[in-house]
Amino acid sequence: MATLGGQVSHAPMTSDEKRVIFASSLGTVFEWYDFYLAGSLAAYISKSFFSGINPTAAFIFTLLGFAAGFAVRPFGALVFGRLGDMVGRKYTFLITIMIMGLSTFIVGFLPGYASIGFASPVIFIAMRLLQGLALGGEYGGAATYVAEHAPANRRGYYTSWIQTTATLGLFLSLLVILGVRTAMGEESFGAWGWRIPFVASLILLAVSVWIRLQLSESPAFERIKAEGKTSKAPLTEAFGQWKNLKVVIVALIGLTAGQAVVWYTGQFYALFFLTQTLKVDGTSANILIALALLIGTPFFVFFGSLSDRIGRKPVIMVGCLIAAVTYFPLFKALTHYANPTLEAAEQRAPIVVIANPDECSFQFNPVGTSKFTSSCDIAKSALAKSGLNYSNVAAPAGTMAQIKVGDTVIDTYDGKAADAKEKGAVFTKTLSGTLKSAGYPAKADPSQLNWPMTVAILAVLVIYVTMVYGPIAAMLVEMFPTRIRYTSMSLPYHIGNGWFGGFLPATAFAIVAARGNIYSGLWYPVAIALGTFVIGMLFVKETKDSNIYAQD
Repeated sequence: MATLGGQVSHAPMTSDEKRVIFASSLGTVFEWYDFYLAGSLAAYISKSFFSGINPTAAFIFTLLGFAAGFAVRPFGALVFGRLGDMVGRKYTFLITIMIMGLSTFIVGFLPGYASIGFASPVIFIAMRLLQGLALGGEYGGAATYVAEHAPANRRGYYTSWIQTTATLGLFLSLLVILGVRTAMGEESFGAWGWRIPFVASLILLAVSVWIRLQLSESPAFERIKAEGKTSKAPLTEAFGQWKNLKVVIVALIGLTAGQAVVWYTGQFYALFFLTQTLKVDGTSANILIALALLIGTPFFVFFGSLSDRIGRKPVIMVGCLIAAVTYFPLFKALTHYANPTLEAAEQRAPIVVIANPDECSFQFNPVGTSKFTSSCDIAKSALAKSGLNYSNVAAPAGTMAQIKVGDTVIDTYDGKAADAKEKGAVFTKTLSGTLKSAGYPAKADPSQLNWPMTVAILAVLVIYVTMVYGPIAAMLVEMFPTRIRYTSMSLPYHIGNGWFGGFLPATAFAIVAARGNIYSGLWYPVAIALGTFVIGMLFVKETKDSNIYAQD
């Protein structure tokens, strides 16, 4: 290692350095594979572990179970970040992969709600929490490890390979799911075959542990360890001193929050939108997302490399801005090309809920303890379950809610009335028949799915992800000194991605259910991305020419 003009410059990477970086990245792919299975198989998990509550609440609860893994990621960042800064990067890798792999394996054999009752969702969420803790310690270590091996002028390029691991992990999970589903058929897959990808994680765990054992320690960490400069209290040093804490705060609200919502909108909410709102069958939706990921993944490396030349900040900021500006037209285009029959029905026979606003509840009850029995709640619940777009019109107090489909008006009923069950059956049958007559499809017609255009739109969403995510690891590494780097960069990354991003699907789904507009959930990522753009432009400093060894 030599110093040129104050900037540390490395010799070209040796084959051994390339090998350990490849090994680090591959192990991280397997860890993301484990983590993403819960999102990719949310519909099956909902039916198995949350079958004791109503379908709308069950799906929201499943999304919250998925999000629970993200919620604890910052705590994993604190626990394992401290360990990584005090003991080393390599040994922390081994612990996180063991926790992740075993938790995923247990989910594969977890009995459903019908067998063990409420214990089923409780254990599932507990496993998700363990996965989140493990992942909270994984990313910061992987990014730090790779950056500390990389040449000074190519950190964006080398760390962008770590950035591909999350997408490749999702891609791998989709491939395994598609392979199992195709081999055994939809019926068997839905009954029990969806568990196989979870069980298969035991094989990946064995490979991952072997890979992690081949890693050598980061040269930067070895150097400060040899010099006795490792931090004795990385948490206090990182977050108890204002000079470091203010950088953490800026990194969170000016970088990772916006990056997170762009990432999860492009790779997760798009999948949920296809399957839950547009009613595209699961196999087709997974193939569509997989193709988009295949097209978009090389752009992680492209934008990481571009950030080495023009800077990290402009690439990330432009990605946040362009995503926020184009989300609404892109998702409307998805409807047009993925389910044109639904779009035509909405234009020909728009749905309106006519109800007293005081009777309408915010139907966000994930544990299923509340019953929504007002006529307004019954109307909105029926439409939300079907993923249908509707507008709201206020009605006078004391009137029963109505659903208007085109020119046809359907009366609802009082859910507390003595004959509510009988009226409910009539209402359900009438609504179903009216929607069918108006041309509303129960499922997307595969023959009308425009594959090239749908894949193109999804690929654009993934490319937005690569813009904001490709350079982020290098930038976070460059913002903090070696002695507290693992801890300092991990927390804002995992708060941004774990909280702002991880709760996006559940939050967006709840907003849609409350407002009736199938696109209204997009306001969440749009607002966060725009906020990050403004704050980032004002307060985030460019880091590409930083000397990451200057403040050891």
